[in-house]
Amino acid sequence: MKENIRTRRRGQSANQYASLNRINTIETGDCARRICDDVYMSEESSHTSMEEFDLLPEEESWRPLPPGLDTADPRVFLSRQQVRSWSLVLKARQVPCRSERLRHRWQLLVPEGAYATALKELHQYETENHNWPPPDPDAPPVNNNLFPTIWGLIALGLFHDVTLTNISLPGHLSVDWLELGNAHAGKILDGQWWRCITALTLHSSWLHLLSNLLIGGVFIIRLCRDLGAGLGWSLLLASGAAGNLVNAWLQSPEHRAVGASTAIFGAVGLIAAINLVRFRHHLRPQKRWALPVAAALGLLAMLGAGGENTDLGAHLFGFLCGLIFGAGSESLAETFGRPGKSLNAGLSLCSIALVVVAWYTALYTGS
Repeated sequence: MKENIRTRRRGQSANQYASLNRINTIETGDCARRICDDVYMSEESSHTSMEEFDLLPEEESWRPLPPGLDTADPRVFLSRQQVRSWSLVLKARQVPCRSERLRHRWQLLVPEGAYATALKELHQYETENHNWPPPDPDAPPVNNNLFPTIWGLIALGLFHDVTLTNISLPGHLSVDWLELGNAHAGKILDGQWWRCITALTLHSSWLHLLSNLLIGGVFIIRLCRDLGAGLGWSLLLASGAAGNLVNAWLQSPEHRAVGASTAIFGAVGLIAAINLVRFRHHLRPQKRWALPVAAALGLLAMLGAGGENTDLGAHLFGFLCGLIFGAGSESLAETFGRPGKSLNAGLSLCSIALVVVAWYTALYTGS
């Protein structure tokens, strides 16, 4: 006996323009006669509508799926979201199904012969997606330290003004700040470690300074708001200094550089790594863990790869050091807790003291 197939337009009601094709094959001796009757039934109810996802075998009965996928469950109505997700799963697995709506309630039906297969596929789907997505991690408290962070940026600008002034200090008739504090690769490798720090506070021009303050200020404020001013500036200083050190090791001995951009791209790496660690359970599967790093690399490419005098190596290594320090600091914060106000204040003082010591050493022992 041949299987009769009928189809219905998507979105039409259950009884609207439903076509019943009856095919009867009568065999008498060597002759066969086929009688085909098409009966069209008009709509009887405006409350029931159904959507079909596949070709529907006419003569096989359809059975609604229970919301708990338990055959003993007498309930047959599902939520709209459940119908949508389950129908997509079944359609992807080539299991015929259709949905029916009765007023504000929904059913998902499958043929009787595919009922066991449908339950198996949906059980597997629900098991794999149990508790997914996971609940959001507890948001760290926001640190209200906008003004201290802005004052740190202002201090950087004021120091640039000092470097343009003709100042005489003991041992220096006129201080050449750029010569004493730039990241000279050869001298850094010879032991003048302070240049890794002092170079972060120097800028070649006001335009150089303003670009770093305007662009970098966004990332620095975001970082300090999340971590606290003390921890944020400490990690910035560490990322920038480490980036200058690695850059000096890989560049020619005569290579020189100045600017806070190494620390700024360290801030980009810090933010990316912190979010990667903090939301790592939300970034699976399909290698979505790389999304924060990919976004940060996009910023590095847009903001740190242009300009004739751009030090690409310093930007890149500052960014990479920021990734390392950010991942480490967030892991430690999850283990031991985030620093409180006292520790943040102590870290702020240590950062300021390190910059002062670096410049004192540059002025009185450097050359």
